[in-house]
Amino acid sequence: MKVLTVNFSDTKGGAARAAYRIHHALRRHGIDSIMCVNNAETGDWTVNGPSHDRDRLWSRFRSLVGELPVRLLRTSNQIIHSPSILSSAWREKLNKSDAAIVHLHWVNAEMLSVADIGQLRKPAVWTLHDMWAFCGAEHYADDFRWRDGYTHCNRPTHESGFDLNRWVWRRKVKHWKHPIHIISPSQWLADCARQSALVHDWPISVIPNAIDTDSWRPIKKSVARNILRLPPDVRLIMFGAIGGSMDPRKGFDLLRQGLMHLAGEEHDLHLLILGQLAPRDPYLVGFPSHFAGHLYDDLSLCLYYCAADVMVIPSRQENLSNAGVEALACGTPVVAFNICGMPDIVQHEHNGYLARPFDTKDLAYGIRWVLQQQEQDVSSKRELQGEPIPLRSDSQRLTKQGFTWLSANARSDALARFSYPVVAERYARLYASIL
Repeated sequence: MKVLTVNFSDTKGGAARAAYRIHHALRRHGIDSIMCVNNAETGDWTVNGPSHDRDRLWSRFRSLVGELPVRLLRTSNQIIHSPSILSSAWREKLNKSDAAIVHLHWVNAEMLSVADIGQLRKPAVWTLHDMWAFCGAEHYADDFRWRDGYTHCNRPTHESGFDLNRWVWRRKVKHWKHPIHIISPSQWLADCARQSALVHDWPISVIPNAIDTDSWRPIKKSVARNILRLPPDVRLIMFGAIGGSMDPRKGFDLLRQGLMHLAGEEHDLHLLILGQLAPRDPYLVGFPSHFAGHLYDDLSLCLYYCAADVMVIPSRQENLSNAGVEALACGTPVVAFNICGMPDIVQHEHNGYLARPFDTKDLAYGIRWVLQQQEQDVSSKRELQGEPIPLRSDSQRLTKQGFTWLSANARSDALARFSYPVVAERYARLYASIL
């Protein structure tokens, strides 16, 4: 079976990383997946991208032209907006290919127009990495027009100027006459799609993103910290996001408030921030902070996850966090708010802690709870709580090597739910049912 996996980039951005992993999970499963991109950075022979500088420049120019209508919109929603107005050569390439299935992912930045998507003639599935498929131009919405329909009457008060979101949504209604099978990595996003005015009657399935658990695996904390030159005898809280603390949706301000509740109560706590270099003025979180900057290779990321005692994801909105899946694969417990796609990753008090939404005191309690479990003796803790010992041999091996029960549970869950074989098999069954 030949599959064309379509995404704007092969590595740039969270959606690209997720799509690239699914692409290689399929290939390992014996499915002939070829990835089609506008921005190829890996040098991977299985990725089909622009072959000449002029093609790369043309792709960049199209992206810039597509951004022009966004300037007519004035809104407090600072998330990316994609008009998707320019017809693309990809449409005919996909339609004329010998592939059995076209697998769409993040196809914005003028890779495919709204009309192009409606004119695909191949059997297709579409893995959503945000809300754009059933919204207007916005990729995440802070209102409910996507559910009620974009009318003149329900425009939010924080918007003015050209109603770009309504215009794009109406174009989707006009051009998308043939349903595409939607894949949501999280139950939350699937529920939103089912409630939406645009795609509520399209077929929708939930299949999580994949991770290579052979490469992303636990490494002893002492070894990881020694390689990264991090303090060996402190408790390390990790936060990571593209741009670090700059994206309000990622909730660094909420983490900062949570850490304030721990200041004075907990000692020897350090904060590790990925995705950002050290600023001129240090954050006033009450603890020493380490800034890892932007990381581009999986090995370095894996080492940082393994060096941390706990991964905190304080997002206000999140589909299926790559960081959460990566942390579990490395045996690092996750603390997050009980919102959106986080319950698809964190099983409360099993591989981490789910705090009440945006309750920073409960977030602080969750961090403290995980750190306490990490410090207590594994066997005595299990006997105290009556918790069953995991049956997976991988978990037993980890506990014998000194990893805590939380770390063993995190790793076991990653193997059972997000590993390449598990996710690829679910996609293979879906492809077969569609064909």
